[in-house]
Amino acid sequence: MNAGFDRIGIGRLAGTGERLARAVTIASVSFARGLLWLLAAIIVGCGIGMLLPLAKGNSAEPVRSEVAAVETAPSGDATAASPPSEAQIPTMAELGRIRISSQTWRRGGLGSKALVTLTLRNDNDYAVKDVEIVCAFARRDGSHLTDRSRVLTDPVGMKSRKTFARIPVGFVNVNADQAKCSLVAARRT
Repeated sequence: MNAGFDRIGIGRLAGTGERLARAVTIASVSFARGLLWLLAAIIVGCGIGMLLPLAKGNSAEPVRSEVAAVETAPSGDATAASPPSEAQIPTMAELGRIRISSQTWRRGGLGSKALVTLTLRNDNDYAVKDVEIVCAFARRDGSHLTDRSRVLTDPVGMKSRKTFARIPVGFVNVNADQAKCSLVAARRT
């Protein structure tokens, strides 16, 4: 096709137009592929973000224990002065009647998450809810690694026991070999 135009000198212009069209096509295809990769990365990132639970124990910050708040809770007339609609935080004596009767743990989530199975026994004359537990993880030699806490929102009836199976308490170190959970706080229902 260019052979006929070469004699007149327009053949170079026809070839330049074809090269320009090819360059525009290649640029648009690579731009579209880049946008598709960006969209795929955004979708994967959002999917991973939605799969990760937003639990209190999953943060990298050290867990702040609320034992001091429970120990210094006022007793006697101060509890009668508060409105009866608010749930009262039990004192250490009342927490003594709530205990963990059995506990085990295992790894989940490709070995990075701790799943705790425990049985809570409530010997009180009232049901409790929002039981906060703190689990301390240690190496095989007993040296401390990390603490993770979790609030169990399910109520435990009065003078009964309830088993919580495979509760995720958070990410743990790969060297963690032992776990010891303890009660921190609870509320009346």
